[in-house]
Amino acid sequence: MALTPKDIARMLDHSTLQPWLTEEDIRKGCEIALKYGTASVCARPCDVPILAEMLAGSEVKVCTVIGFPHGAHETAIKLAEAQLALAEGCEELDMVLNIGKLKGGDYEYVGREIRMICEAAHAAGAIVKVILETCFLTEEEKVTACHLSEQAGADFVKTSTGYGSAGCTIEDLKLMRASVSAKVRVKGSGGIRDLDTVLAARDAGASRCGVSATEKIMAEAEKRFAEGRL
Repeated sequence: MALTPKDIARMLDHSTLQPWLTEEDIRKGCEIALKYGTASVCARPCDVPILAEMLAGSEVKVCTVIGFPHGAHETAIKLAEAQLALAEGCEELDMVLNIGKLKGGDYEYVGREIRMICEAAHAAGAIVKVILETCFLTEEEKVTACHLSEQAGADFVKTSTGYGSAGCTIEDLKLMRASVSAKVRVKGSGGIRDLDTVLAARDAGASRCGVSATEKIMAEAEKRFAEGRL
């Protein structure tokens, strides 16, 4: 079946995570997401009330980040951050796993923390995407992180925060897709700025892409669709 611009939009989590963004910027981001019908708006935790207000009644989900961007918050703080976001209307949580604990081999800690966030989210009808921050991991560690995430109940595994030393690669998406079962989806994020990269991510098995260049990507999608080239 041929792709449509709507199919592309439903792959996109419109990202509004830059530290300098104002409330006006966040509201504009919501307007962009509503215009195209993206999967979600992924904003900073302090912006969840704005998203909940502006996206109410739409199909665009309210999403925020937990333990962002380094993943090194105490578990109790991550859990409290998640619980507050859920109480404020958040429907999707993108949490950063504890990278240092993973690299140090403390898999019990990493898995327990993910499980606690997932249990809180699922009880509230929300989903969890676990950010691996692949640029800091070996191939073996990426696979281990995928396994731990699935075992802990994660709904997605996600490549990157966009604030590490590198972002999403097609190779990482393929590896992650091969490292989880069909019930766990894959999200690419970090450096995805055009339609071709979104399409390549889709071909590699990604169901979502975190992007801030939504308007550019959707303009490309609409142009190609009109020309019969999407």
